[in-house]
Amino acid sequence: MRLSRAYAAVLACMLSIAASAVHAGAQLYEPLSTSVKAALTKAVSDRAVPYLAFDTETEARSWLTLMSVRLAKRIPDRVAREELLVTVHYEAKRAGLDPQLVLGLIQVESAFRKYAVSTAGARGYMQVMPFWVNVIGGSREHNLFHMRTNLRYGCVILRHYLDIEKGDVFRALGRYNGSLGRPQYPNTVLAAWQGQWTYPAPAAAPTDRRVTAASM
Repeated sequence: MRLSRAYAAVLACMLSIAASAVHAGAQLYEPLSTSVKAALTKAVSDRAVPYLAFDTETEARSWLTLMSVRLAKRIPDRVAREELLVTVHYEAKRAGLDPQLVLGLIQVESAFRKYAVSTAGARGYMQVMPFWVNVIGGSREHNLFHMRTNLRYGCVILRHYLDIEKGDVFRALGRYNGSLGRPQYPNTVLAAWQGQWTYPAPAAAPTDRRVTAASM
């Protein structure tokens, strides 16, 4: 039984790696109403300072430490790793998303490669299609390889798709990847989220307590 479980774990890992290459993002362009476009433009334009939204510094440290350990093999540099995690947490919370879901999506989309480019031309950690810069970008000079810009766009786009699908995560993920109606991509992201990026203590609602990577 132990051998069987070990084999299953290795197979799951291999499938996850393969899926990262196969499922890299390809969001499809869809016409947006003026109000939706304005809301999305405002959402990607805000420049608030990233922070971890927890009730206490202890909770923030606990989350960052646990996620950092899990990400260490993919991003060996601790400073770079923690900067990414703090920014993911902030941008996800700001968009009303679970940070662990975003980490799962990044794992599948880019395998945490900052300069990843898909065959469709999607870029960066969250594999954002370049047309979004023209459609909702506050500036055409937005660089999708810039960490915070990429995470901001990716989280805002996923939130947009969740709103369209009335909170249906499975369908929203399909839209994000440009594969709506096909289960492989959503299932892979959900498996990564629930299998590798779960967090035992739920994050509290955003408060005035701000903990940055520098203060950790």
